[in-house]
Amino acid sequence: MEKSLASDKQEINRNTKKEREASLYQLLKEYGESDYYGFHMPGHKRRPGGVEYPFQIDITEIDGFDDLHHPQKNGVLVQAQGRAAYLYGAEETHFLVNGSTAGILSAISGCTSQNGRILMARNCHRSVYHAAVIGNLDAVYIYPQRVENMWINGAILPEDVDFALTSNEGIQAVVITSPTYDGVCSDIRGIAESCHRAQVPLIVDQAHGAHFPFSEYFPEDALTAGADVVIHSVHKTLPSLTQTALLHINGKLANREKIRFYLSVYQSSSPSYVLMASIDRCMELLEEKGEELFRDYICQLKDFREKCQDLCNLSLEGENFARGKAVWDFDQSKLLVSTGNSGITGTELARLLLERYHIQMEMATPYYLVGISSVADTKEGFMRLSQALHELDAEIGQKLTAPKTVAVQEIERTWAPVRMGTALEHVRELIDMKECEGRTAAAFTYLYPPGIPLLAPGEMILPGILRQIQIYQEAGLEIHGLIKGTQIFVLN
Repeated sequence: MEKSLASDKQEINRNTKKEREASLYQLLKEYGESDYYGFHMPGHKRRPGGVEYPFQIDITEIDGFDDLHHPQKNGVLVQAQGRAAYLYGAEETHFLVNGSTAGILSAISGCTSQNGRILMARNCHRSVYHAAVIGNLDAVYIYPQRVENMWINGAILPEDVDFALTSNEGIQAVVITSPTYDGVCSDIRGIAESCHRAQVPLIVDQAHGAHFPFSEYFPEDALTAGADVVIHSVHKTLPSLTQTALLHINGKLANREKIRFYLSVYQSSSPSYVLMASIDRCMELLEEKGEELFRDYICQLKDFREKCQDLCNLSLEGENFARGKAVWDFDQSKLLVSTGNSGITGTELARLLLERYHIQMEMATPYYLVGISSVADTKEGFMRLSQALHELDAEIGQKLTAPKTVAVQEIERTWAPVRMGTALEHVRELIDMKECEGRTAAAFTYLYPPGIPLLAPGEMILPGILRQIQIYQEAGLEIHGLIKGTQIFVLN
């Protein structure tokens, strides 16, 4: 019997080893040596020049190298964070090695009390929702405008923030996302003024806007515009390693001591020196060569956008957006390609770009796809994407009989405050989507990317959102939080 068990174990190990022959490292190495070009995160675009030979610099908190959680007065990390603060115009800046998520969790936890109340944009990243769960906060939603021709989330209006703050007592912090995943920016100055009149701190998730301060070609940075706490994902649009981010604090409304405490809670107790070095190296690069890098990058962006103006069936969005309520400003570094007038969906276009041209985009939806560009992109990369889009545009035109329409459902708005933490702790049951209209959600349901919940615990499940989930499924997108593809957790 023992021999049999040993024999079975050896066979399992042999099979597992065979399955493991293509290890993650090997797959990454092969991909890195391939001709695939990425218009996606991270912003270094797999090009050398930042942190090299990571094993040589992978240390722990030894003498002479400071401690992120207990920084020395003149320590190397204090100086490095000071450099970042200077570049961004912040009074206080912290390195984040657990991504922007750690910064968002820390900012919200630091600016609110347990069982408190928060005003948050409904199109926030799921980390904002998780912070509301952790603090068992009452979440009062504020809704973005809609960019009708693209069916994407638009800006948050200052007057809506003002109205929500005067209509709801006890708001302890306001959280919005600007720019959105698609590049749409809100009027941060106007929103900050509304928040400050109410003596409430404004937290801006500007994860996708870490490049804003370095050229007037891009929208105004949230710190300059008056936000109290701003979180930047350095790795998204700048040459830094994945998981690297920054948290900045200005003014007196945010509770700095509490935010610092929660940074020590949500960040690893063994912060990676490789990641911290990557942030600092990125800051050094911006300090020394930022003007030159951004000048060349913007020339390439402008040239790419100009070349794409003659697309007939596809369209590169951004410059044609009417500035106003729906789009206060737009980040021109986002390559937002609309398929609304073509015979294909965004997901199909992304597949063609990948299979035929070895171009990997950041995100695809039924209506459009998104590419992320950065200072690390090459002239050849932009030319390659331009040529691919033009060839596909011509091919689509030859085959086009009538545009493929994808239904868009107007989502009903939930105005009542939602306490997600309480809903998650409640007794729940699993039922089919067809039976859950009017019930209360007991779990998160979302697309990733971009990570904005379609349903959050405590929300009433309305018919519009159910139809939108079906539309996404029909388009071949994976919905996280659905069980066996059709079932949703609801309160019992």
